[in-house]
Amino acid sequence: MAQNDHRTKVTILTSSYRIKGYIELLPGARVTDYMREAREFIAVIDAEVWDLALGGRQMLAAPFLDVSRQHIQVITPQH
Repeated sequence: MAQNDHRTKVTILTSSYRIKGYIELLPGARVTDYMREAREFIAVIDAEVWDLALGGRQMLAAPFLDVSRQHIQVITPQH
């Protein structure tokens, strides 16, 4: 089994940032269920952070990022 079998690419919007990366999601599971079961932070792998106030300029790229669930306004899977 490949290491990335459970990764799902997502885009996350907060009031200030757009975050693109991967979450660990079992095949067939829904992002909604993942968010319901998530604790205070969710782990985003291979994350890119874009600042919405600065014209969408990329601010950061990191192999791992914890994102506060409280600040997430939108999360959607990317295909």
